[in-house]
Amino acid sequence: MKNLFYLSFAFIISSCSNYGQLKVVTDLPSSLKEISGMVTYNDSTIWAIEDNGNKDEIYQVNYKGKILNSLKVKNGDNTDWEDLSKDQDGNLYIADIGNNANTRKNLVVYKLPNPTNEPGDKIDAEKIEYYYPDQKEFPPAKENLLYDAEAIFHHNKKLYLITKNRSNPFSGEAHIYTLPDSKGTYEAKLLSKFTPCTDWKLCQITSIDIAPKGDKIVALSYGKLFVFTDFSWDDFSKGKMKEIDLGARSQLESICFLNNQTLLLSDEKSHGSGGNLYTFTLP
Repeated sequence: MKNLFYLSFAFIISSCSNYGQLKVVTDLPSSLKEISGMVTYNDSTIWAIEDNGNKDEIYQVNYKGKILNSLKVKNGDNTDWEDLSKDQDGNLYIADIGNNANTRKNLVVYKLPNPTNEPGDKIDAEKIEYYYPDQKEFPPAKENLLYDAEAIFHHNKKLYLITKNRSNPFSGEAHIYTLPDSKGTYEAKLLSKFTPCTDWKLCQITSIDIAPKGDKIVALSYGKLFVFTDFSWDDFSKGKMKEIDLGARSQLESICFLNNQTLLLSDEKSHGSGGNLYTFTLP
């Protein structure tokens, strides 16, 4: 019940916040300016990572914005950590898949045991290495800059990666790839393609998560949500997609489900704005 108390309190104090439909839960720690992924284990905290240029560490942060714990990831260099996910057993997946220039050949997802059970200050990581079979040039031509990614979720022993389109001219097309969730080196399987929208400022996918019941998937961009329902596996993009404009235009980088209807979101601090943990309830 603690998480409900903190969220209810946040709704009251943030009623005048200028973040569209988002409700501020707390300011995130000033030392964590570039949070790029998070998950929750339903204990009134989040576990978070930062992206390129930051430490090889995961952080436990409570709903008051205080860092409770940090763990160094052994064998887990932070080339460009971009999202977090977890499976039903509590294993954590760090997506080191950021590839802005589309030149990387060392893409990897790190698999960690449940960090809430770790008694020390370090945690082991297994490597799930992969490559995109359809990428032939490093980098490809500017109209084919399709191999950056910042979004990942886990379902039924598979990892789903959703790409961030950087093509010029911008097409908006995102690709969905799958990987096994176990240690090894793999050719990513191209599952499907979809176009959430075509405005480059608002339509690049920056994070994704699946609801606890598995009946909805929510992708995040810089100001919008794309909610998928009524789908069948594996290709969720063939279901219904509802677009929700959050009314916020900050650098939203991470999203996770608190429960089947309530989302937690965070953004990077930029130009004196953002750097917060938010909540949003799906209609």
